[in-house]
Amino acid sequence: MPSDLSGAGHRERLRSRYFQAGLSAFAPHEIIELALTLAIPRGDVKPLAKTLLVQFGSLRGIMHASYDDLLAVSGVGPTTVFALHFIRDLIPQYLAESLSRNATPNSPEGLLKGLSDLWRARLGHEKKEVFEVALLSPSFALLRVVTHSRGTADQTAVFPSEVMRAALKADAYALAFAHNHPSGDPSPSDADKLLTRQLVLAATASRLQVVDHLIITPDTFFSFRKEGLL
Repeated sequence: MPSDLSGAGHRERLRSRYFQAGLSAFAPHEIIELALTLAIPRGDVKPLAKTLLVQFGSLRGIMHASYDDLLAVSGVGPTTVFALHFIRDLIPQYLAESLSRNATPNSPEGLLKGLSDLWRARLGHEKKEVFEVALLSPSFALLRVVTHSRGTADQTAVFPSEVMRAALKADAYALAFAHNHPSGDPSPSDADKLLTRQLVLAATASRLQVVDHLIITPDTFFSFRKEGLL
């Protein structure tokens, strides 16, 4: 009987390559293979990895596919869907922790990168607009992220007074704002610019500092501060 009938040898080689070179040495379908091995204990999962990649177009597409859409793929069971969604949801948790009290960003550029990475993980896949607020300490470490509102595909209602009330209640020193554009275009609308001005005025009146307002898409982001609009 062949010793590698279950694919154990292939799995071990994939894991050894990962520990030696990291994910940069892997093709997209091999990354998906590794993820699938966490949920499917035996057998060759390479065909399933390739099927998922064709079906959903990318690793991100797979991770953000719905429970029902994933389950409709032959070979995918509830445990596999759980594993994929759990891995997906770990990413923003990890990124938030990197901006926490115990990991204060050491530069404005570091803070911007950390916030943009965090919000792309949290909001980049959303099909409707979501407005969120990052509450920051005096050292600009992240206290927590608050989801303020969820709207439609092209707008969401934001009330500056409510944003400031929540920030003051949390003893925040500074704020950063973000919302997503499901269209994929990060360019700010006139309404986005007006809202930003209103938020800055409300924050100033509340003696809170505004760090930035980011517009998020799956592939990029727009920074009001970086573009001189804040």
